[in-house]
Amino acid sequence: MAGLYERPSETYAKNRPRYPDAWFSKLAALTADHHRAWDAGCGTGQASISIAEHYDSVVATDASEGQIRHAVAHPKVRYLHTPVDLSEDDLVAMVGGEGSLDLVVVATSIHWFDIPLFYAVANRVLKKPGGVLAVWGYNYEIHPFEDKLHGQLYPAMRPYMDPRTRLAMDRYRDLPFPFEPVGVGRKGEPADVDIEADMTLDDLVGFLKTGSVVTTAREKGVDLEAVIKDVMKGVEAEWGDPAVARKLVFKGFMLAGKPKVLN
Repeated sequence: MAGLYERPSETYAKNRPRYPDAWFSKLAALTADHHRAWDAGCGTGQASISIAEHYDSVVATDASEGQIRHAVAHPKVRYLHTPVDLSEDDLVAMVGGEGSLDLVVVATSIHWFDIPLFYAVANRVLKKPGGVLAVWGYNYEIHPFEDKLHGQLYPAMRPYMDPRTRLAMDRYRDLPFPFEPVGVGRKGEPADVDIEADMTLDDLVGFLKTGSVVTTAREKGVDLEAVIKDVMKGVEAEWGDPAVARKLVFKGFMLAGKPKVLN
């Protein structure tokens, strides 16, 4: 999946919504210690720098070198590129070693992972007890324009989407999650979480164009930007002055848990 985000990496950093600070305070309250954390599939570091406000150090990894190049610098965050052929043992060593981490986070990217491999690594690197894994995402359910974006745009884009994105489109309800619940959703029942963002109409269009499906369709000779433009005509009619920012609510979903203790 790394290639899907190489070209739009710079615009990705500018157009993605910022995760609420309250999320990270809540997750920090769930871990016993606050020494080391790992942001897996970090993209350009939106979550990494927020995690760093609560932990002494953060290792942030991504398979996309383009994303890492455009990541937001922070003195407590160390960004590392993870080649797709990295072994389980090498990844464990890269992020800190066995039982070394208080928190592992995957922000809007676990659907791209080799999920069994990632869970094996997470189980090895999290502290037992005290360590927590949190995963979250969002899709085209963006209030107050769900009918246009999720109801019209998503069906038009669906034929060109990588099958792995179905997990996110279905709000991670079908995501395997073999971890003990800690009060933030559970397997099959992710918690509903909102992401508020003040955006102009151009900001929203920019966000839609950063989706991996735009790159996937382009490689098949299909220009989805024309589809986006057509759907956005309906949004613009309801928006008002397109230069004025509006408060949008991305209807997110989250799962958090701790490693199961085997007797």
